[in-house]
Amino acid sequence: MCHDPDSHPPIAPIAGGSLDGRSLTVAGADGNRFRAFRARPADPTGAAVVILPDVRGLHPFYEELASRFAEQGIDALAIDWFGRTAGTEPRDADWQHMPHVEQATWEGLQADIRAGAGALRDDPDANLQALFTVGFCFGGRAAFLSATLGIDLAGVIGFYGSLAAKGRAGMPSPIEVADDIRSPVLGLFGGADQGIPASDVAAFDRALERAGVDHRLFTYPGAPHSFFDRKADEFTEASAAAWDEVLAFIRERGAQIGA
Repeated sequence: MCHDPDSHPPIAPIAGGSLDGRSLTVAGADGNRFRAFRARPADPTGAAVVILPDVRGLHPFYEELASRFAEQGIDALAIDWFGRTAGTEPRDADWQHMPHVEQATWEGLQADIRAGAGALRDDPDANLQALFTVGFCFGGRAAFLSATLGIDLAGVIGFYGSLAAKGRAGMPSPIEVADDIRSPVLGLFGGADQGIPASDVAAFDRALERAGVDHRLFTYPGAPHSFFDRKADEFTEASAAAWDEVLAFIRERGAQIGA
């Protein structure tokens, strides 16, 4: 189960931390145009994140998450996966995403990730010093794989990204391409996530270790898939710990985020 359209990040807002948030359209090198949401910090740290959504694409959870990053001084751009097949208009909660997922390709997803990174890097007002990707579920797998794209990422962060051999949209297994990963990795998993067994996380850990990749993998006991959700109030401790890990991971790689 991915984040529902009415889900919210389990992070308390910080008044005055975000300068603004707005929807925009991003154009990729392959001619695709897709909707995105940009949140700018009032006090930039030099860090930025490209937020890679779950299988439903861009919806309010990720727009709100972009604002929570901005409140921490981190420029954030949440992108949509389905510009090629669904256009650039906002979609309601009843939108049927699976027909569009079935048409998605890893080639197209790579182009969209590159376009999101380029949109942040090309903004002269961003003063960008360290760029990260952070993804969830479908986007979590894509976040791990974004470290193989040669786009000079300071780190990649995946929440419950699938590691299995067969992935949607033709995405390869992060375990199988660990030798091609060129950025530090932070992986956050739920111990009760039936779709990502502990054996897969252990195999990913071994593959990253063999490849010499700086990495941290955390599994939160009893937490299910998509535990990082305000509605999942029984997993507030896991969510808070995961958010702390995300901020620490970014802080340690160049951003001057307050401890």
